[in-house]
Amino acid sequence: MTATLIAPPETTPRPAHRDGNVLRWLAAYASSMVGDSVYYIALSWAAVQAGSPSQAGVVMAVSAVPRALLMLGGGVLADRLGPRRVVIGSDIVRCAAVLAVAALLFLTSPGLWPLAVLALVFGTVDAVFMPAVGALPARVTTRDQLARVQGMRGLAIRFASVVGGPLGGLAVAVGGATAAFAVAGLLIALSVPLLMAVRVRDLPADDKADEKADDEAAATGGTAWRDLVAGLRYIRRHRVLAPLMLAIALGDLGFVGPLNVGLTLLADERGWGASGMGWVLAGFGVGAGAASLLLTVRGRLPHAGRVAGCAIIAGSVAIGALAFVASVVAAVGVALLIGLLAGLSGAMCGALLQTQADPACLGRVTAVSGLVSLGLAPLSMPLSATAIGAWGTGPVFVASAAVCGLGGVIALCVRDLRRAELPK
Repeated sequence: MTATLIAPPETTPRPAHRDGNVLRWLAAYASSMVGDSVYYIALSWAAVQAGSPSQAGVVMAVSAVPRALLMLGGGVLADRLGPRRVVIGSDIVRCAAVLAVAALLFLTSPGLWPLAVLALVFGTVDAVFMPAVGALPARVTTRDQLARVQGMRGLAIRFASVVGGPLGGLAVAVGGATAAFAVAGLLIALSVPLLMAVRVRDLPADDKADEKADDEAAATGGTAWRDLVAGLRYIRRHRVLAPLMLAIALGDLGFVGPLNVGLTLLADERGWGASGMGWVLAGFGVGAGAASLLLTVRGRLPHAGRVAGCAIIAGSVAIGALAFVASVVAAVGVALLIGLLAGLSGAMCGALLQTQADPACLGRVTAVSGLVSLGLAPLSMPLSATAIGAWGTGPVFVASAAVCGLGGVIALCVRDLRRAELPK
């Protein structure tokens, strides 16, 4: 069992980007995310080498099932045991699983079955890991710094995507999937001692997550199911979180399809080729990174609810416009704008989620948000591909933009969400 270190109260609050405790957490998070990027490259390469393309696709998709089915339960576990302890335990299990497969591949050629088992383990652990990761920032810094931490987290994600791909490719080129799995396991392992050095704050006395619901759970023995029901009830009754979850869901549903499978089909239709699509994705990444950097530097933007709603609507217009540009240069410019607006709205929604939810049930709140993004939004990809085949890219991109924009309309029309502010 991992002992929990309680941070002593600070007399002089420091900005998150100058707080050693937050920086240790950020380094651990970045190391784990880079390890994840390398792991997915290693898994896809090993699966393609061991089986047919269709079998490789099945292996890559296996992890999504337990992740979607168990995500809400993972949120309960994060709230019960504490997010830091859950993240450390999850990273230890993921590291052990990846290194075990690396050793197995080094010693023999076992085929697809260990890769499928590894993907299944990863998806199961991710269902616990992701809600805990979302709940941890509120326990390592003060509420007024949570928006800045969201920006720092966004930068870490961009760093992982930029570094992880080339590093994974280099590892595969040098030593095959075995070396890539070993690198992934070591990067995930690096996050464990960093996390152990992170001090977490005790829950403030006034952070009570729906006391009536908690009392009901306690009266029935405080089971995990009752905790889950209490958390869902807490979200449903919350005047900001309930419409915020709906806005996030609609934004993700309208965003994921066009910017994944839709972009591939659009690039093929326009004759941009793989390199052109790469430049468009790079433009999106630069825009999203710029939004994260803005929030990291500023720390807080006023009128958070309004900014989030306006950014979602403006971003949806840009998504629709992407289907009607002819040149790669214009598409890169539009993609940069999409990344900037999507990054800004995503960071603001994430910061509002962190600051509006009580830390006592933040794991469950993060689990619901993650379930929408990882469980529901990917369903739009095959639907988008089918619809584009039937009606073309233009109508589908416009329809997706309308769905995404509806999330912004909700954010601006619901008074409590529109007036929501980040702590000063």
